[in-house]
Amino acid sequence: MTRTVEERLAALEQIEAIKALKHRYFRACDAKDPDTMRSCFIADGADIDYGPLGDFADANHLAAVFRRIALHTVDGRPVILDMHHGMHPDITLTGPDRATGRWTLKFRQLNLIERTERLLTGDYDDDYVLCDGAWKMARSQFRQHWSLTRPLGPDAVVEC
Repeated sequence: MTRTVEERLAALEQIEAIKALKHRYFRACDAKDPDTMRSCFIADGADIDYGPLGDFADANHLAAVFRRIALHTVDGRPVILDMHHGMHPDITLTGPDRATGRWTLKFRQLNLIERTERLLTGDYDDDYVLCDGAWKMARSQFRQHWSLTRPLGPDAVVEC
């Protein structure tokens, strides 16, 4: 099927909007911003399966876990520091208001209570829907490929 230049451009704009959504999600996680993280999902009934972190029937439940872990502080300082790098996006428009996507995650976390560093990689499989002109995640499933946890040595200095 031949598509016009305008149709192809519109499709590219939609794909870029979905990429921006996922990047906003990653940045919100790293910035410890639960409201922005939550806003990346549909209002009700998101299907979220993040493996060991949990299986959630709604993004509000994920946001509650995020608040508990990411916002935990000791002496006013955060004790969990995360870095999410989403790479290799593969976005497919499946309809005028639906899309699927797959992302590779490169994740790094410092746990200042346990004094550990964790490296992890895996894939997200997402479903997106267009809601009131904005793309949102309706389903997000993460499957880990591998992880490495190692101690932070006594000479490690973490500043934040």
